[in-house]
Amino acid sequence: MRFEDRLKAVAQEIDATLKTYLTEQSSAVEAAMRYAVIGGKKLRGFLVVESSALHDVPHGEALKAAAAIECVHAYSLVHDDLPCMDDDDLRRGKPTVHKEWDEATAVLAGDALQTLAFEILAGLDLTAERKLNAVAGLARASGKDGMVLGQAQDIAAEDVEAPLTIDEIIALQANKTGALISWAATAGAVLGGADRAPLAAYAQALGLAFQIADDILDETGDEAKTGKRVQKDADAGKATFVSHFGLMGAKEKARSLVAQAIDALELYDVRADNLRDAARFVISREF
Repeated sequence: MRFEDRLKAVAQEIDATLKTYLTEQSSAVEAAMRYAVIGGKKLRGFLVVESSALHDVPHGEALKAAAAIECVHAYSLVHDDLPCMDDDDLRRGKPTVHKEWDEATAVLAGDALQTLAFEILAGLDLTAERKLNAVAGLARASGKDGMVLGQAQDIAAEDVEAPLTIDEIIALQANKTGALISWAATAGAVLGGADRAPLAAYAQALGLAFQIADDILDETGDEAKTGKRVQKDADAGKATFVSHFGLMGAKEKARSLVAQAIDALELYDVRADNLRDAARFVISREF
């Protein structure tokens, strides 16, 4: 199966799983939750499913864990789009949740998506230890030492006089974007009770390549592709990988990181080909 077809098929399975937790005839908050989380490429969920396949995690349980990470990711986007944060009107070519409903509904939908993620993980049909490790890991990745910290660092960076150094940008993005990608890519090892180190090395390189590719898209993409205004980060005065490396240098750095991610999967031989393709896909979105 072509990678794009595999990615689409897994996304459909994850969406079907999510719909079992979110009913159509529901409150405005639950409708907004469905609107925010259903659809999209589901790359983080894909990483969960594929890493789980390497460690013999039952497919149904892997899909539930994938649904959980997509709930957290969707909540982060709903809140990130709010006027008090990035103030975006479009997400994936559609009105953002606070535009489709209102700000209060968007806040509540994001809150509820976050808590649903942990409800789903708590219900996994696995040993108590493996469930606890999954819950604790996602809490760290999404909280004050992970994604939330990265978002706070990103907001603070808009008000500093001197642009961030490249080391500061890498640290920021390791929290804001990389933490959730790392949890997703190592979830299979955690759920399967295996050593997560090989997948952690893959995830670290992948997460950084992903963010560099996003910076390139912000620099060169159009609103129809991104759902955001062109060069929004640059217009806000933020230092990015492109501003440090230049466009061609950023592309080369991303390619190098993808090669590192692929090399980290050597232990898994051909069984990890879908994860290798996922790494290539991260940069193929833009160049």
